[in-house]
Amino acid sequence: MTPLATIIVVTHNSARWMARQRAALEAQTDRRWRLVVIDNSSRPDQRPTAVDLPGGGQLIQSEINLGFAEANNVGASGAETPYLVFLNPDAFPAPDWLATLIETAERHPDAAAIGSTQVRADAEDVFDGTGDVLHASGLAYRSNFGKRRQMTPPLGETFSACAAAMLVRREAFEAIGGFDARYFCFFEDVDLGFRLRLDGGRILQSPYAVVAHVGGGATTGTAFASFHGARNRTWTFFKCMPAPWFWLLLPAHLIACALAATISLFAGRGFAAWRGFLTALVTLDPILQARAIVQRARVAPTRDIAAALAWSPHLFFGRRPFIRPLD
Repeated sequence: MTPLATIIVVTHNSARWMARQRAALEAQTDRRWRLVVIDNSSRPDQRPTAVDLPGGGQLIQSEINLGFAEANNVGASGAETPYLVFLNPDAFPAPDWLATLIETAERHPDAAAIGSTQVRADAEDVFDGTGDVLHASGLAYRSNFGKRRQMTPPLGETFSACAAAMLVRREAFEAIGGFDARYFCFFEDVDLGFRLRLDGGRILQSPYAVVAHVGGGATTGTAFASFHGARNRTWTFFKCMPAPWFWLLLPAHLIACALAATISLFAGRGFAAWRGFLTALVTLDPILQARAIVQRARVAPTRDIAAALAWSPHLFFGRRPFIRPLD
């Protein structure tokens, strides 16, 4: 069968999850996919081999850690399938996961990307995320993270899809230049979703495409994560937020980022978030150059971007989903 999707998995010292993910991929009811695994300079004993991959899977071994963003770009670079599917190595899809994503994409041709419903791998009655929400302040969160799986949000439009398990149309991904490699990791999927939106695409969140996700990797909650998250969200705001919303929301963004960095400091993560925020502000020249390109190519009206943002603090502090019904 002609493949419809290229599944891209970026690994880094991920050997403990490979067997479970392989079994989950081999159980997919839709077999129209090919697999590309990019290993980001894992330790020798953690590197995947051909026997770790489902039959026909391609392995790319990098001797340097390219970062999550650039490694995914490498995996996507040779793809010829209409869909790219990004999957974390610690994400284990249900058997109908890929079939559901493809069916949703074919029913909604204006959807540039589709996110999965994530549940915790060790407690599947708890959500790991139901779509990424971008608040008007420029802060983002994974909705329903850590909440009991009582009612899954319906199929609808979210701001961006979590890259732990999402489908993206290859043409849309290539049209905006893929992930921004400067980000390395953290917030790269929100930035991607923002640019897909500016290019006129919609982002859907599926309640039926389900993956069990371990999450909480070695860098999550560390100074490394705090630095990159703080830096990258400010880069995203400056690069992607269209005028006039940029100027109207800039004071709120700067205040929100300063407060978030201070909270991180008192939470015991040191000054990493402050360093990330300040680094973003002093390295804006290339970001502003990118902004000029992104905004010049923008297709979406500013009112559509405003409608996709969450404006209520109640949504932000409650990690509530912001899913807009389909037209």
